[in-house]
Amino acid sequence: MRLPITPAEIAPRIATGAFILNSGLGKRSVDGGTAAGLHGFAAGAYPFLKKVQPATFAKALSTTEIAIGAALLTPFVPTAVAGAALTGFSGGLVGLYLRTPGMTKPGSVAPTQDGLTIAKDVWMLGIGLGLLTEALTGRSDRAAARRRARRAPGKRAMGKAAHQGSRKAARKGAKLAAAENRALARAAATAGAVSARARDAVAA
Repeated sequence: MRLPITPAEIAPRIATGAFILNSGLGKRSVDGGTAAGLHGFAAGAYPFLKKVQPATFAKALSTTEIAIGAALLTPFVPTAVAGAALTGFSGGLVGLYLRTPGMTKPGSVAPTQDGLTIAKDVWMLGIGLGLLTEALTGRSDRAAARRRARRAPGKRAMGKAAHQGSRKAARKGAKLAAAENRALARAAATAGAVSARARDAVAA
């Protein structure tokens, strides 16, 4: 059974999957203070999260990270699906970094010392986009390869038929040439005989 991933996709999927899965498992049993801190940080960038209870938010975040990490680590999950999930999740983290005051330097997207830890999440966004690109372009390449493979037997059969046809034509041409040579030889012999008789008649 062929897996829906390629060797080039294995390393980035393992690296990001293990990292996110470990992060999600670490949030499964956070205390109230940690949950409130996570919720307050996220709600500052995404105000709609203020309506969610801190404990509920922490649990949902943990579940999301575990699901994405497991999807990346599971080879049976297509790269397009895992890459889309990683891109969406890491895009949210990058948005958190850009929206939170004090994370970036004034007038720049470069991180401050406080924002350096979150700014590193941009590597996950890059990997997610890379996986998506590989999945979409690689799919078309693999489809083209399968089409070429399906056409190959027909081409081989056509080539074999053409080769056999050329051999038959060569044999037929050789037979015609031999027949022409025999006809020329007979004509020459007949002409020689007629010429000899004519000389004999003149001599007599």
